[in-house]
Amino acid sequence: MVDLDWEKLVKRYVWHDERTPYFTRVAHLTRRQAHYELFGYAFFVGVLSAVLSVAALSGELPRADAVGVSIYSFTVCCAAILLGATRHPWAALWCASAPLAALGYFALYGFHPNLELADKVLLVVLMLLWLWYARRPLAIARAWPGLPGPAAPD
Repeated sequence: MVDLDWEKLVKRYVWHDERTPYFTRVAHLTRRQAHYELFGYAFFVGVLSAVLSVAALSGELPRADAVGVSIYSFTVCCAAILLGATRHPWAALWCASAPLAALGYFALYGFHPNLELADKVLLVVLMLLWLWYARRPLAIARAWPGLPGPAAPD
């Protein structure tokens, strides 16, 4: 029988003081911790916006002529790449505008007609949570030059 050490697995993959410092105050982060958090956020936003920029061209959105969605999503993808590479606050700010843009899109054009009310509520709640969290990567990018430690992880 295989003996699994669940605490070790959770500590390694879900909660790690250095790689997942999401509850550490920005002022107490090291550069290594900030790097991991900004990389994770930039990766998430970059992949999501890249997929959306291509999917928006399919014509399946409620407003098929909204080409601006694809262009805006592409710019967010570019900002996410810049955020991961340079940790510039303006890139973090542009990435943070994505949930606001999504909420604006929902308000102007509505949701996909096949979505149920629960799905619509879930999308709005997720965008609000993303908007709430987006303040943190922005704060990390602003604090980056003054954070202690080496510039990049080993």
